[in-house]
Amino acid sequence: QVQLVESGGGLVQAGDSLRLSCAASGSPISNYVIGWFRQAPGKEREFVVASDRNGRTFRLANSVMGRFNISRANAQNTVYLQANSLEPDDTAVYSCAARTAWANPYTWTDSATWGQGTQVTVSS
Repeated sequence: QVQLVESGGGLVQAGDSLRLSCAASGSPISNYVIGWFRQAPGKEREFVVASDRNGRTFRLANSVMGRFNISRANAQNTVYLQANSLEPDDTAVYSCAARTAWANPYTWTDSATWGQGTQVTVSS
């Protein structure tokens, strides 16, 4: 069973960039579709982007298109979320999740393995 740990969050200013990491242990991350999600205070969890096993971007939310991208380093058992041109509306807890196959993001809550999340706060 895979375990996931996110890191790289922090407090930044609008326009700054962050690279979030999702490190896997217990199983090769290459076995999984990895999704990034975020949840802002008082809001529903929002799907951001996913990567298939070969590292191809697989879905990207309109709200982050052109600013965020996902990549993976299977040799390091890690998937990254590069977040550029950050805006205050990007403030949220960012979590990664793993599934062996793609599924509608609304189903991932109960069907994926989740990390604990990392806080991103963007000040204006």
